[in-house]
Amino acid sequence: MLAADRLSAAKLRAGLGHRMIGTEIIVLDETTSTNDVVLQMANGGACEGLIIFAEYQTAGRGQRGNVWESPAGKGLLCSILLRRNVAVQESARLVDWAVKGIAWTVESACLRKATIKPPNDIYIDGRKVAGVLVEMRAQPSAPHLAVVGIGVNVNQTPSDFREELRDRATSLAIVLGGPVDRNTLAIALLRNLDQLYRADFL
Repeated sequence: MLAADRLSAAKLRAGLGHRMIGTEIIVLDETTSTNDVVLQMANGGACEGLIIFAEYQTAGRGQRGNVWESPAGKGLLCSILLRRNVAVQESARLVDWAVKGIAWTVESACLRKATIKPPNDIYIDGRKVAGVLVEMRAQPSAPHLAVVGIGVNVNQTPSDFREELRDRATSLAIVLGGPVDRNTLAIALLRNLDQLYRADFL
């Protein structure tokens, strides 16, 4: 991976300014799952709005026990820590928030209609481009914590997908016919998520 292609926590923080989503941003080269890291940090007292990005996940998770696959440095793989008074059984509200923010961002990036396929996937031209996984943990004497995991296919080429996925998955680079600056895309995504979060939960 070229240095210019790497995600930069400093660039992301500079592009966000003071926002609820992105109070702390960490970029890891590799981890099992960004959700795992956020849960661990949450147990250590991390603040709401913490975001962990990873260039590569060895055990990325999707819905229903599926694996979220992404080659190193090609996608946006991140998890966000939230501490709101949202009941565990209302986790669908957080899924709706995340998929809406991703759809906005994807549509702006490629000027193409993004379709939300309930409950947690985003499609372009009939192919999956992004997904969301929300994991909640009940806290007996504090607001429940939620970890919102996001995966967006950004710079994958068709050969980056397993053969059986090539007619069902896509990336922004495939749609646009060329690579996308992931730092710029990440900043736009976090700005949109922050705007929607303030409107829906604060």
